[in-house]
Amino acid sequence: MRETIARLQANWVYGGALAGVVLLVLAPLLTAGWPWAEILVFLGLPVYMLHQLEEHDGDRFRRFVNEVIGKGREVLSVAAVFVINVGGVWGTMAVTLWLMRAVSPGWGLIGVYLLLVNAVLHIVQAVALRRSNPGLVTATVLFLPLGALAFGELAGAASPVQHAVSLALVLVLHGAIVVSVRRRLAGS
Repeated sequence: MRETIARLQANWVYGGALAGVVLLVLAPLLTAGWPWAEILVFLGLPVYMLHQLEEHDGDRFRRFVNEVIGKGREVLSVAAVFVINVGGVWGTMAVTLWLMRAVSPGWGLIGVYLLLVNAVLHIVQAVALRRSNPGLVTATVLFLPLGALAFGELAGAASPVQHAVSLALVLVLHGAIVVSVRRRLAGS
């Protein structure tokens, strides 16, 4: 069982990329009758899965973090990458879609802010380090336009509380990753 879990943790990104393609192909059927703003939020999940392929293929992102931030020490583990991306991203997007469809469209902002914050962080990191990083291309080319379009469609319909909670949740998710890496860096 441990071997199976280890293989899933090491190879999740490839199943995710394939699932992303399938979700894009099925999107017209799955979102038939949905408002345009909600379709855009739905598309955030398969687009994120394709971004994750650029970011994590060949374990690029983890190796990048360990090399650049960890200076050769492991500050981001394979298991952590799995939890962050499958639980943190896919899980958050699944909850977002449920909240958006069952409670209020304004909760779609969670997924929108997830796209936009991640894109901004990739860009800021590239500027600060004066070098590219795994995921930068799709974050810039896919996340920014999709996120901006979805934000434009949803922003006016969402309450100030939905904006604040959505953004805060996404910032907490990203902050938890930074705290975890810094703790491992301090402990190594």
